[in-house]
Amino acid sequence: MEYLLLKYFHILGAVLMGAGLIGVWLTDLRSRQHRDLIRFSEAVRYIAVFYDGIVVPGAIILLVSGTWFTVQFYGGWDFLKVPWLGGMIILFAFEFIEGNTITRLYFMKLMRITKVALDKGEVTLELETERAKLIPTFTHYLDLPMLFLIIALGALKPTTCSVFLYGTAISVLVATVFTVVVPRMYPWGAKSV
Repeated sequence: MEYLLLKYFHILGAVLMGAGLIGVWLTDLRSRQHRDLIRFSEAVRYIAVFYDGIVVPGAIILLVSGTWFTVQFYGGWDFLKVPWLGGMIILFAFEFIEGNTITRLYFMKLMRITKVALDKGEVTLELETERAKLIPTFTHYLDLPMLFLIIALGALKPTTCSVFLYGTAISVLVATVFTVVVPRMYPWGAKSV
């Protein structure tokens, strides 16, 4: 019964985190389509709602259930001998740290700067500069491919590190393409309809 309950909570955490990250992705895309400050600020506010209300609780559920799973059923540090499990844990740890530092902090700062711009009634240079930053844009676009890779490792349970390595390379490539293409699709410096 313990195994089944842990499995349930682990799947629940993955669903919540995935749903939240998809919400963040879509609202970020929507924010890039508008230069109107009110619409932009609403999209940025929804990014925070998805992160704080869905992604973070999902990640915490995953952290607790995954740690319990690893200790109880996979011998704790022995996870390093299991390629699929080691890959999942390494990627989750990376995403947990990156998501709660670079990406989340970026969107929180963007929300504060947007509020200042709203008070001034115009898009400020600081807002334009912040919106154009590449590193947080890249890490934001890396979140979903990495989550999909973590899920693939858990579902496929490969016995070698090749899926982890190739999947990581593909995730970085996809995030790079999105980082280059999406801002060009919706140039934030141009007036939007």
